[in-house]
Amino acid sequence: MIILVLNSGSSSVKYQLLDMNKNTLMASGLVERIGDKAGETTHRRMPGTPQEQVFSREQNIPDHSTALDLVVKLVTGEQTGVIKDISSISGVGHRIVHGGEAFSAPTLVDQAVVQGIRDQIPLAPLHNPGGLAGIETAQRLMPGIPNVAVFDTAFHQTMPAEAYRYAIPAGLYKELKVRRYGFHGTSHLYVAKQCARVLNQELENTTCITVHLGNGCSMAAVKNGRCVDTSMGLTPLAGLVMGTRSGDVDPALHSFLADNKGLSIREIDSLLNKQSGLKGLCGDSDMRDIHHRIASGDKEAELALKIFCRRVTQYIGQYMAILESTQAICFTAGIGENDSKVRQLSCATLSGIGVKLDPERNRQRAAGQTLEISSRESQVKVLVIPTNEELEIAIQTAQVLS
Repeated sequence: MIILVLNSGSSSVKYQLLDMNKNTLMASGLVERIGDKAGETTHRRMPGTPQEQVFSREQNIPDHSTALDLVVKLVTGEQTGVIKDISSISGVGHRIVHGGEAFSAPTLVDQAVVQGIRDQIPLAPLHNPGGLAGIETAQRLMPGIPNVAVFDTAFHQTMPAEAYRYAIPAGLYKELKVRRYGFHGTSHLYVAKQCARVLNQELENTTCITVHLGNGCSMAAVKNGRCVDTSMGLTPLAGLVMGTRSGDVDPALHSFLADNKGLSIREIDSLLNKQSGLKGLCGDSDMRDIHHRIASGDKEAELALKIFCRRVTQYIGQYMAILESTQAICFTAGIGENDSKVRQLSCATLSGIGVKLDPERNRQRAAGQTLEISSRESQVKVLVIPTNEELEIAIQTAQVLS
């Protein structure tokens, strides 16, 4: 079974073509700057193998239809392709950011599902339109090939009401569905499954904390394989400190800035999403640049790192209290997988609740492999687990089609 995975954003399309029977990645790529005359495409044939070939080009890509048509030509092309034609594709899996309360599992796409995704646009105005464009374009260019929507919010739909409801007038929930939804759910589920494998048990018996740290950051408390709490909220702005997002702030900050700086709600929203987080604290949003600055004695960068890690520590402690008994803490994504200093600082004060790292193990590079970095004395395993959201989307797509 060959699955094409599409992650369609507002101005880009990421894709992977996977052979699920052989468990191999056949091709991957990125079409970006859609709508720009200088659109860019990078296509990798047989990535991660000795036969890997990389093809890059610049051209005008006016819309998603042009972008996806280009993807089809690349995966079937004489020089760039890995399949003869699109009839080899069993299904297309789409990453959809927001499913609201309407979708709690991967879903075979029909017109009712398309409308359901469209209904969630007020909750994700920047993301769901791109996902819809990917679905509608795939239906037009690849007629007869089934499409499956995989929702970033779905894994978190198992949260109890006491976790997802906000203490605001109930009418706002009933009318507008204002509540905690959470994101990165596909990543959190994949990592929880890998954690279960490391622990040599079923997912249904696994209780862990998944820590997704990249440019966007979120955490999930997973009890017996089901999400019971997560750090992001109605939007991806809540929770941890991120590259350019503030994470949790006093809700009254909006009125304070409006009164004292004359900022509009839109301007405040932009400030908290695009100018805050690590970038707001020290001017850099990339953790690698922050480490370089710390090495040269930069105090602003050092403070930004401490604030970032302190928030992770706070959420780990909070989730361990909710879970009662935690089997593992799993770090993943770009920072979580590669930054030993962030992991060390995030766990430095947790020995009192049974979490202790092995410094030497923690310094090892994951290199795509799962690592156990906790000490023998630690009552809770600490793991580094590389995430693979595209593979999880392909797995869920194949399950729906089967």
